[in-house]
Amino acid sequence: MAKRVYAVDIDPVMLDRARARVEEARADNCEFVVADAMAVDAVVPEPVDYVFLANTFHGVPDQLGLARGVAASLKPKGLFGIINWHRRPREKTVVFGQPRGPKTGMRIEANEVAAIVKPAGLLLSRTLELPPYHYGVVFSKKGGRNE
Repeated sequence: MAKRVYAVDIDPVMLDRARARVEEARADNCEFVVADAMAVDAVVPEPVDYVFLANTFHGVPDQLGLARGVAASLKPKGLFGIINWHRRPREKTVVFGQPRGPKTGMRIEANEVAAIVKPAGLLLSRTLELPPYHYGVVFSKKGGRNE
């Protein structure tokens, strides 16, 4: 589906797991980069169509800074997708009998994420429910699809 995929993670073990899955699928369009996502615009060598972040935005110390880096790495009509946990008590987000996800106080809702990333030039394009505990938000770069 994609001509080129860049997987960026600060944890080399996570990238090794991803690399193994990509090899199992016999795909050859992925590059794996050990780096902090805050530097996405510096470590990905070309503008991209889409940046995806799952279950981590709530814990990023400089969320607007990350959004600015993502915006800088996107092509003019590029999209930024985030999956995150709804603000529900952690003890009520149970998977396989155990509470999962970040501490309750760290969880943020889609409208809060939208307010955070807007100054980076990213506009809310759509919100999706991902039951039972998550939501997805997709942002477009200003000057892209929503303008």
